[in-house]
Amino acid sequence: MTTIAIAKDFSDVPAGRYKKDGAFSGEQFRDDLLRPRLQSSETVEVILDDVEGYGSSFLEEAFGGLVRVAGFTPDELHKKLKLVARTAPYRVYVTEIWDYIDSAKKQ
Repeated sequence: MTTIAIAKDFSDVPAGRYKKDGAFSGEQFRDDLLRPRLQSSETVEVILDDVEGYGSSFLEEAFGGLVRVAGFTPDELHKKLKLVARTAPYRVYVTEIWDYIDSAKKQ
């Protein structure tokens, strides 16, 4: 298993959907960290805590984009991806992320 702590390994202020929107976008997180780790590891744990917050565009592009763009299936992600929110303010994001993954359609 490999772990990505978004605040530590990426940014404590993730924002935006696309790379053109600025640094630390959902697209950048997906392409530079999340997709490569999912392709090379049995399981990837993503720790959501300790950021300033998440916009829906960041979360949808980073996680829904795994299905739409990167070619993973929701079933595959339910087996390989572990979302961790250790503190209350971040727990709501776990459900939101799974909703994005489960409703995404491959392009």
